[in-house]
Amino acid sequence: MTSETLQAINWEAIELETVNEGMRRRIVTGEKMTVARIYFADGFTVPMHSHHNEQVTQVLKGQMHFVFGGDEPKEMVLSSGDVVVIPPHVPHQATCIGEVEQIDMWAPRRDDWLDGTDDYLRG
Repeated sequence: MTSETLQAINWEAIELETVNEGMRRRIVTGEKMTVARIYFADGFTVPMHSHHNEQVTQVLKGQMHFVFGGDEPKEMVLSSGDVVVIPPHVPHQATCIGEVEQIDMWAPRRDDWLDGTDDYLRG
């Protein structure tokens, strides 16, 4: 859903998109940023990828085991209430432990998610 004018939007009013067997999402986007509420099945892995967007991830339910690549690889497990800021161009992947619900925010907006070219998620 694109936010063209000032308005309040309830997450439940946004279409729930099935991206693949283990991932569903609702997307709100503005001119400069995208926010998504994402639902993952237990054991689902978001493959290693990177993008030019800064990303803020907040886990609402379950746990996510992140692996960050680059010159100094790092791992961390985020639980309900945890937030991580992922700088632009940092390779990362995440494996879900239990059913996971989370919110991701990106700036600039995720045009690949909006136009369906996010092939790394679609298989």
